[in-house]
Amino acid sequence: MINFPHCKINLGLNVLSKREDGFHHIETCFYPVPQTDILEIIPADEFSFSVSGIKMPGGGADNLCVKAFQLLKKDFGIGNVKIHLHKIIPMGAGLGGGSSDAAFTLRLLNTLFDLEISMERLLDYASRLGSDCPFFIADQPMIGKGRGEILSPALVSLKGYHVILVKPGISISTAEAYADVSPKLVAFPIEKILALPVKEWKGKLKNVFEKSAFEKHPLIAQLKERMYSLGAGYASMSGSGSCVFGIFEKRVDLKDYFAGMAYWSGELK
Repeated sequence: MINFPHCKINLGLNVLSKREDGFHHIETCFYPVPQTDILEIIPADEFSFSVSGIKMPGGGADNLCVKAFQLLKKDFGIGNVKIHLHKIIPMGAGLGGGSSDAAFTLRLLNTLFDLEISMERLLDYASRLGSDCPFFIADQPMIGKGRGEILSPALVSLKGYHVILVKPGISISTAEAYADVSPKLVAFPIEKILALPVKEWKGKLKNVFEKSAFEKHPLIAQLKERMYSLGAGYASMSGSGSCVFGIFEKRVDLKDYFAGMAYWSGELK
């Protein structure tokens, strides 16, 4: 069976407070973007995991797809499989590609072995793998709170808008990003800002990780400003970075303006 794990962008991201477990309480809106990896899982006599496309650091045992398989193997005694992941979504970008691969592995195994795992239980398994993994089970625009795993539908639609993703040759780890941010309560919840027209989000809908990322990597700030200069209604860094996205009212081809960088464009749903 083959599936296509997609990425996400964050429409606003606030870090509200630090938790006793070492994580942080956040507030964000996860929005699905149809840039995808390719994931294939087939029954096999022996378990194997392989990757093509973008090179990935570390061994296969550390991959979230493998950990997702191990969770269901332990609880359901499922048979062995061959997992092949063709990696397209850039890593260290704030696009959630690894989390999406893990969530789609759970979903694919659930179908492949007719496990009939409920949505609630799938969300629980996903939360064990990563804070934003549950979003890729829900698979629609969602407000994320807690560590990001407490989800509620986001009343925002960007259907028909065009998005451009640009990742410079910079990777920012989640741990690095959180080490440089100061938790702070906010006056206006993200839901209220998202109720405004897209063109009014600028200056109101903020990603708190941008400040330190821009200071360390001025190129990221320049990319955001370039998106605006080229006509974006809204632009931001996604997640903890380093990918920058721009939302446009109509299709535009700006690849020449971002030469030498990972570039993707497409229509939002």
